[in-house]
Amino acid sequence: MTDQDRLTPRAREIAAAARTLVEEAGPEALTMRSLADRLGIKAPSLYKHFPDKSAVETELIAQQLAESAEAMEAAAARAPGALAALADAYRAQALAHPHLYRLATERPLPRHALPPGLEARAATPLLRVCGDDVELARAVWAFAHGMVILEIHGRFPEGVDLATAWKTGVEAFKR
Repeated sequence: MTDQDRLTPRAREIAAAARTLVEEAGPEALTMRSLADRLGIKAPSLYKHFPDKSAVETELIAQQLAESAEAMEAAAARAPGALAALADAYRAQALAHPHLYRLATERPLPRHALPPGLEARAATPLLRVCGDDVELARAVWAFAHGMVILEIHGRFPEGVDLATAWKTGVEAFKR
């Protein structure tokens, strides 16, 4: 199900403005007041389309998960069975949208409010590469997430060869 199916045109406009706020200034910049200001409306008008800020954030998290799934699916189609291709796609998508990635991963996932099947869709390419070994897939995801979030937060020392670090990590998961 796409946001076209889930959201009214006005709700899509609101979500797009919220995403722009987050992409420009980080998740902390998203408030109902700042969102309303960006849209040139009064904050109470937003509540006709989203019940609260959490619902707006959940929509953005759903977008990030869907885009991550698309990136991983495309990588799996280009290089079936290649864990390195999935890792590269995951990293590229996260680094292209670091603030959106942070919003989606630095707090509990609102599973109950996500579109049905979205989380499973996002996990499927990795599960396939891992031979449906859920624990291995979780370990790989934890590695990839840890590397990405450290990179986003600038936690690696200057001059570190991140490409080599990624390659080394991915190679460690090969059986």
